[in-house]
Amino acid sequence: MNKTTLKLLALAAGMAALGCQAQERVRIGFMSPITGPQAGYGIDNRDGAALAIKELNAKGLKIAGKPVQFELDINDDTADPRQGVQVAQTLVDKKIRFVLGPYNSGVTMPASRVFADGGVVVMTVASNPKITTQNQTNLFRIGATDNQLGAKMAVYAAQDLKVKTVAVIDDRTAYGQGVAQEFTAQAAKLGIKVVAKEFTNDKATDFSSILTAIKAAKPDAIFYGGYSAQAGPMLRQLRGLGVTAPMLGGDGICSTETATLSQIAGDMNVFCTQGGALIDRSAKGKQFMDKYKAEFKRDPLTYAAAFYDGAYLLATAMEATQSTDPKKVADHLAKSSFAGVAGEYAYDAKHDLKSSAVTVFTFKGKDVVPLKSL
Repeated sequence: MNKTTLKLLALAAGMAALGCQAQERVRIGFMSPITGPQAGYGIDNRDGAALAIKELNAKGLKIAGKPVQFELDINDDTADPRQGVQVAQTLVDKKIRFVLGPYNSGVTMPASRVFADGGVVVMTVASNPKITTQNQTNLFRIGATDNQLGAKMAVYAAQDLKVKTVAVIDDRTAYGQGVAQEFTAQAAKLGIKVVAKEFTNDKATDFSSILTAIKAAKPDAIFYGGYSAQAGPMLRQLRGLGVTAPMLGGDGICSTETATLSQIAGDMNVFCTQGGALIDRSAKGKQFMDKYKAEFKRDPLTYAAAFYDGAYLLATAMEATQSTDPKKVADHLAKSSFAGVAGEYAYDAKHDLKSSAVTVFTFKGKDVVPLKSL
């Protein structure tokens, strides 16, 4: 090899090194429960976000003339508010300026204050309406609110299931109470009478006392504001008491985990609402579901598509502004719109979605099957 060839190789190596140095690494934080009773949801969220990050990196996006490499910083908040605050502070200390999550309303409320102080852009599916009343300019909701989830379940109960009386149970979390309150308020407007109100907690496994009281009230349906970890065993115990009334709920019970934990082989008679239109009815939705299943060897659950969309929302805003400055990205998100897999993302003054379709689901075996969008 002659000296000229060696010089050219050295020059090429130097240019490659400079190119690597010029590449900008953009870290996006992720937080959800990826261990504990709600791990199924958190892993689903994580994988939706990870799929988007993989695709974005393959696109070779450039911001301010530099190629961008996205990295997902994965954190487990265990669905615990105290753990969520610690995770939020850790992400702020690591100077991560964009976060997908949290998943739970009870975690999002305190964690969002830490993120607000740190100037972090937050994309959350947490549904409690109070989350977006804190005047936090960097927080955006990428899912439906309890107002939509609970109210639409009441509409379906009245119009399609012809429910006249209902018992309401909540798990005393910010999410569970919020969605139960919205269901109850809309049910009253539609002439549905609440004949029993009970509560439990998000760690409970034995519901015999409250279910015995509910059985005595003989409701046409039972609404549960909470998550699958309690909904499944609760349903099993309900049926064990001979109560055949349908169980209703929000997106917290819209998971195969509800079916698995219920141990019911036949018709579960469960109905739940989830934000977004029927995902498998659109070309984008079908493509997402096929890609997700090919990558992870299973179907997506409740919010994989929303976390996938959230990652694209952030990347699109960075590309549009040619900046990774969180303030510029947040300003763009507030004013723009984006057509995602799970729906259209355009924001009102509080950073709630201007419009969010809600779909009612039921269970066929362990499969969560869409019925209709409202």
